[in-house]
Amino acid sequence: MGVPSAFLRLSGCNLRCSFCDTPYTSWHPEGDEIALDVIVGRLHDYGVDHVVVTGGEPLLPPEIVLLTEELKRLGHYLTIETAGTVFRDLPVDLVSLSPKLANSVPWGTAWEQRHQTRRHRPEVIRRWLSEAECQFKFVVDVPEDLAEVEAYVAEFPELRSDQVYLMPQGTECDVLRGKLAWLVEAATLRGWQVSPRLHIELFGNTRGT
Repeated sequence: MGVPSAFLRLSGCNLRCSFCDTPYTSWHPEGDEIALDVIVGRLHDYGVDHVVVTGGEPLLPPEIVLLTEELKRLGHYLTIETAGTVFRDLPVDLVSLSPKLANSVPWGTAWEQRHQTRRHRPEVIRRWLSEAECQFKFVVDVPEDLAEVEAYVAEFPELRSDQVYLMPQGTECDVLRGKLAWLVEAATLRGWQVSPRLHIELFGNTRGT
């Protein structure tokens, strides 16, 4: 937060979170096919050091390896935002993992079983922890979700408390502010951190922000 960054959002996802705020990359994927060299050129032309690649699930296409290699060759600090269900051997400075809790399951839909089966891949998480600098962002809806976060963190003893972030679930400012009140207290008690949804505060739930 607070670091000028160029964002690249890739379309396509192997999950279908009930609260997905970018359904145009998952439930109803859309987007343009753009050549790799054009993408790299556009990102580089922003003139900022940091590049964030997000989705959807940006690690699905194998071309992500070539993309990251080119961005690193140009000297960019690279962050990948991922749900932690896919591992790729690629150059990256920070892997921002967002494991999906039970609150993400699209109950009663055709995707329910597939989502449940795919959302927790401990072998992938351990690989990322051993290969890269990581942070973990958990989307929390109600206080009861905290017990699941605690159980998740306990599953990976190599995970440091300062790597754990809590983010309130929601796309409306008043809802997010209400959840932040108890999230900050819960995170402080556990030595975790809180990630507010600053883009919602600034621009609302709008595309391109």
